[in-house]
Amino acid sequence: MIMSLPEEDLTCPVCCDIFRDPVLLSCSHSFCRSCLKQCWDTRIRECPVCRRKGSKSSPPSNLALKNLCEALQQVRRQNSLEEQVRCSLHGEKLKLFCLADEQPICVVCQASKLHKNHDCSPVEEALLYCKVRKVNTLSESRRWHAVLLVTSVTLDPSTAHPCLVLSDDLTSLHYSKQPSCCPDNPERFHVSAEVVGMTSLGSGSHHWVVETGSNQDWLLGVASLSVSRNAEVSARPENGFWTLCFRDGELRAMSSPPTLLTVSSKPERVKVHLDYNKGTVSFFDPVDNLLLYAFSQTFTEPLLPYFYTQNSHPLRILPEKVLITVLQQ
Repeated sequence: MIMSLPEEDLTCPVCCDIFRDPVLLSCSHSFCRSCLKQCWDTRIRECPVCRRKGSKSSPPSNLALKNLCEALQQVRRQNSLEEQVRCSLHGEKLKLFCLADEQPICVVCQASKLHKNHDCSPVEEALLYCKVRKVNTLSESRRWHAVLLVTSVTLDPSTAHPCLVLSDDLTSLHYSKQPSCCPDNPERFHVSAEVVGMTSLGSGSHHWVVETGSNQDWLLGVASLSVSRNAEVSARPENGFWTLCFRDGELRAMSSPPTLLTVSSKPERVKVHLDYNKGTVSFFDPVDNLLLYAFSQTFTEPLLPYFYTQNSHPLRILPEKVLITVLQQ
């Protein structure tokens, strides 16, 4: 349904970009909340399109439009990822593997003169073949590599504190002293500058890497699904948080009491590793895979990736390279 809509219907008339947190005026025109605020800060409170006087100082959110725009952005992110595994010549998905030339190809490539008489198999079969077939030595094998970029965690904008600014692709956050006007929904953090990931983690092993860069005030880790969103509580295990904290130039594990960690320098990146079944939350410096701290806990409810900052420098969830290797004797 989203892709059949004209894009101009999902575009703010002020910034000419896809709506972010759209609000609805009494004249039925919609604008990004921040765009409307900028207009009203510099001129009389009226609709930027039809000039009708605004009747409310804080217009209501256009939730239906907001949901459509967020869905469109999700589709765009998915399409962007899929483009990375498409044929550079024909734009089709790389669904086949040419056994003669040892490379992934699309259906158009298969019909071309270059591969027409070659044996080909679906990529899935080629991968399965490589899992069950034993190779003697790597030097006697031929290899094909496909590299994908995947972001394992995306931020949930409906949980972000009003002073947090999230990127369009929902993979970075930074603090702003000017709070945004956002819906007062129950899952949002209202007291502290916190946000959690979209997907809850209730089993298995998961990890993600966060670039902290120049940010001097942050907490990273996981939080229980039921943590309080309307009260200021310490991010410690007894409150449903398992986190690492950097503040005032010192790195601490937020145990009870907090544990000061001795490191040669502030880590520029932090890898968070959750093994839900084993009950561990571990933090590493991914540069040399140095273990910074590990919590042990028996989890009783799903967990969410957790982020806090009160610094204007961003925290960024880094995409990871996933390497698929096909080996043929």
